[in-house]
Amino acid sequence: MARSRGYRQFCPIALAAEVLGERWTALVVRELLCGSLRFNDIQRGVPRMSSALLSRRLKELEQAGIVKHHRSADGRAGEYRVTASGRELLPVLETMGNWAQRWLRHELTAPENLDPDLLMWDVRRRAVAREVPRDGRFVVQFHYEGVPASHRFYWLVFDDDGTDLCVKDPGFEVRLLVRTHIRTMSRIWLGHLDLGEAIRSDRLRLEGSRADIAAFRRWFALSLFAEVGRREVAAAAS
Repeated sequence: MARSRGYRQFCPIALAAEVLGERWTALVVRELLCGSLRFNDIQRGVPRMSSALLSRRLKELEQAGIVKHHRSADGRAGEYRVTASGRELLPVLETMGNWAQRWLRHELTAPENLDPDLLMWDVRRRAVAREVPRDGRFVVQFHYEGVPASHRFYWLVFDDDGTDLCVKDPGFEVRLLVRTHIRTMSRIWLGHLDLGEAIRSDRLRLEGSRADIAAFRRWFALSLFAEVGRREVAAAAS
């Protein structure tokens, strides 16, 4: 892969930084490693990134041998899949995430970093669908405070076809309503605030049947980096 600019060093770190150090590139790789295969799904994980820039970064990753684009039979769509080279980046990104939890924990939930679209996309893909108490369809509505009106409501729809995230009311009966501030949910998600403590202090409110509320703790899975977050919070308090 020829590059018009770079560090011009034979250092392996310098060369890796040329490939992965461009703005948004590591986050695109994160989405691919988290299982997003189609362009629209990848973009939902990087909602502040333009479509044009995402397309450019995917092409660069393909040129670098990290991603391979597989076209569909009709040639109009396709999937992006990481190669063996791309899969080797998983522990690299995990180390970066754990490092940020240890050393940049307070900056993670600074107001300018809070993003309800990304948060809900992560909640959707981490949800443990088999723990949802349903016979057919189960709908959960999230109501966030501290965000613009256009980003206040989200719906998770669990059914036999999988789990969908809706930003407009899908028109189905809501079984469980979750009310909280965006920063509170972000702190819970990252392991900085215990879910039970948030419920007891009324910072997170659940409205639904007793069974559906109890099940929330089982299907609502936290961030992959939450365990490190919990340890850091506990260490700071000791």
